[in-house]
Amino acid sequence: MVQVSSSHGKEKDKGRMVIDATAGAIAGCIARVITGPLDVIKIRFQVQLEPIVGLSESASLHSKYTGFQQALTTIMREEGLPGLWRGTVPGLLLTVPYTAVQFVALQQVRQAATTYGLTANPGALPLISLASGALAGAAATVASYPFDLLRTTLAAQGEPKVYGNMWDAARGIVSQRGAAGLYCGLGVTLLEIMPYAALQFGLYDALNALVDVGRVRLQREAALREAAAAAAVSRSSGSPADEEALEGEDEETGNKQQQRRRRGGSSKAPRTPRQQPHPHHHHIPVEVGADEEMDAVAAAAANLSSEESEEAAGVSNGKGLGVQHSRLQAFTCGLLAGLLAKLATHPLDVAKKRYQVAGLQRSLRYGARVDARFAMRSLGQSLAHIYRTEGVMGLWKGSVPSIIKAAPSAAITFAAYDAVLAWLLVVSGEQQQAAQQAALQAQRQQEQQQQQEKRP
Repeated sequence: MVQVSSSHGKEKDKGRMVIDATAGAIAGCIARVITGPLDVIKIRFQVQLEPIVGLSESASLHSKYTGFQQALTTIMREEGLPGLWRGTVPGLLLTVPYTAVQFVALQQVRQAATTYGLTANPGALPLISLASGALAGAAATVASYPFDLLRTTLAAQGEPKVYGNMWDAARGIVSQRGAAGLYCGLGVTLLEIMPYAALQFGLYDALNALVDVGRVRLQREAALREAAAAAAVSRSSGSPADEEALEGEDEETGNKQQQRRRRGGSSKAPRTPRQQPHPHHHHIPVEVGADEEMDAVAAAAANLSSEESEEAAGVSNGKGLGVQHSRLQAFTCGLLAGLLAKLATHPLDVAKKRYQVAGLQRSLRYGARVDARFAMRSLGQSLAHIYRTEGVMGLWKGSVPSIIKAAPSAAITFAAYDAVLAWLLVVSGEQQQAAQQAALQAQRQQEQQQQQEKRP
């Protein structure tokens, strides 16, 4: 027996954590750069106090930005193309610790749940998935929050600039509000990010599970059609005696199934090659009713990660639908998960941005400024104030660019993470080592089986 030292195992775990962190950071930076202009437009709407529509006929006349296209053209005309990437530097610095900590924390929480046996209960799997996403989001937020506040400040200030760069903004905020000013709004941000991350990761896993179940169903139906076609060909070319024998076997199988139903037992017939489940979805029954199938989907929602989705698509062995389909699945599921999660938590994001820019002395050409006393209000008071002065649409200001940004951002992040992680694993040689270990284990099992066969 080969003995593996604990120190070697710890070093391997640390190496995998570094790979996860690097892949997450690179994926987050790619998404941040691509969606940077959408983020700037979203922030400009969120910190605009004037109601856009709904409270008066002339409300839109007093608003700096009245629509997505109008805001885009206005920023480009007044601030040039660089204006659409305001706050990119702190945004990238935010992305590195945030995304890295988020993905590493998610992996660690899931591993801890498996280690302590929490995943043994299928009914608890969806809850574990949501809790792991929330905890990962909270840890990432605390680690990167000052960069988030600086990014919002630079993106919201417009022209003329209040702060020349990120360091000027940091010094100005600390001089006005102290070091705690860099964490203004952290509480509401945690309240926002925890349900958002939980919904994002939970929906991503659930959507992947639904796709996997659908793929298994299609494969099963295709196998049944092929088997039926083969049986029809064999019957048409066979002798009458063979046909009578096949019919007799079908009748005998049907009688056995009826007897099992009467006794209250399982009606499932013995497995034939065409009834074998998919090798990567052994937990999903092949022949189930509607209720059982939904239970299987709920159970799979928590334990199907992106790596398992790749394996189900045949990425690891080069069979089935292949790598391209797996990337498309990750992109689509990430897009829908980000869209729904961001839409549900958008009012909290509006309040968060108001806390972050409270007291910012930007030009009045952009409308009224957020008073510094706004940061002293509770979250409930802030949401009530926005609703009272700006209407219900005020709680969803910037939702259009926010949704346009959040959906592809999540999809790009997940897809890029999967791609970068696979590449890093190849570079690190982990995949080759895993393949060698699997081959060695298979050889040992074969040798043991041969020895058992030789025994009298």
